[in-house]
Amino acid sequence: MIGMVLAAGAGRRLRPYTDSLPKALVPVDGETTILDIGLANLAAVGLRDVTVVVGYRATAVESRQPALEERHGVRLHLLYNDRAEEWNNCYSLWLAREHFAGGALLVNGDTVHPVSVERALLAAAEQEGSAGVLLALDAEKRLAEEEMKVTLDEGGHLRRITKLMDPADADGEYIGATLIQAHGADALATALETTWRRDPDLYYEDGYQELVDTGGRVGVAPIGSVPWVEVDNHDDLARAREIACHY
Repeated sequence: MIGMVLAAGAGRRLRPYTDSLPKALVPVDGETTILDIGLANLAAVGLRDVTVVVGYRATAVESRQPALEERHGVRLHLLYNDRAEEWNNCYSLWLAREHFAGGALLVNGDTVHPVSVERALLAAAEQEGSAGVLLALDAEKRLAEEEMKVTLDEGGHLRRITKLMDPADADGEYIGATLIQAHGADALATALETTWRRDPDLYYEDGYQELVDTGGRVGVAPIGSVPWVEVDNHDDLARAREIACHY
């Protein structure tokens, strides 16, 4: 199993930081960036080989690669998405299909969360043998319109995942961290390809929905009540800076 970070996005709502940097390299605790936190978490659970999907301002990540590897004790493989500024992240994850074929713990390059999230996913995988994909789920947070909301079936597996859902109907929020098991990798790759070919502006979470709709099983790992944030705008960045120093 490897670690994986999706870090190809432009993050235009975070300008002027993202005029010259991808969102993943925006600092949240002194010089510590969102990417630093993701890599530190992956290393802390023993994942030392990490694929980072880059796109927008990829050279900024390339120039920091040696320092990131030394700081976190990891080996980085940078995978370039030349459509990152045109298409959505479903295509980014599909590009990494050969990398996650043997299993991967994926984190979004714009999510600040503690390592307990990665540990919850790995623990859930030991208990849930049949699901090829496991999603980190916040079932505690009060939800609004922007969140990636989830409903579950009677067995506790994913039924629906979308932002376009009444928050009152949701069982929780997907927080941008996924465990892809080796036995589920091929089916996920197929679902992702079907999804981006249908519409390249779709999210990889739409690929998860395609997987469920075609008979795949996607499980969840509740993370409990932990401080985390998806950094989309300056208010989110302020929140990230409040909590990152406590990790």
